[in-house]
Amino acid sequence: MTTRTATARYTGFGKTGKGQLTSPSGVLEATPYSFNTRFGDEKGTNPEELIAAAHAGCFTMALSFALAQAGFSDGTLETRAAVKLEQDGDSFRISRSDLTLRAEVPGIGREQFEALAKGAEANCPVSKLLKAEIALDWELA
Repeated sequence: MTTRTATARYTGFGKTGKGQLTSPSGVLEATPYSFNTRFGDEKGTNPEELIAAAHAGCFTMALSFALAQAGFSDGTLETRAAVKLEQDGDSFRISRSDLTLRAEVPGIGREQFEALAKGAEANCPVSKLLKAEIALDWELA
């Protein structure tokens, strides 16, 4: 299949260190990350934000393909992922990812939509990767 890469560079250590993330696609190009982008409000990104984006994107794409396979071709899906970082002894862990989905899919019934959404949540590759509780909250308009 495919392998994707990214590079992290960190100069200095601990709270005063500064990092940069770069990906071959150019979407991340020396994008800053640090203690203050993770736990404060400094401009830049952090691992949890990137995981949230990856989980929201992966799940939404998986559901899109499931809907297409079920014969639906029109509509809109919007997913927000909230990734929780919490203390775990002397370190931290990502304990959960909460997916909040808002969908418009003309002609679909609630039971069919729920089955497809739950299947996408369970089977998207990022859901499978995370060793955290994953919750899905959905709304069909």
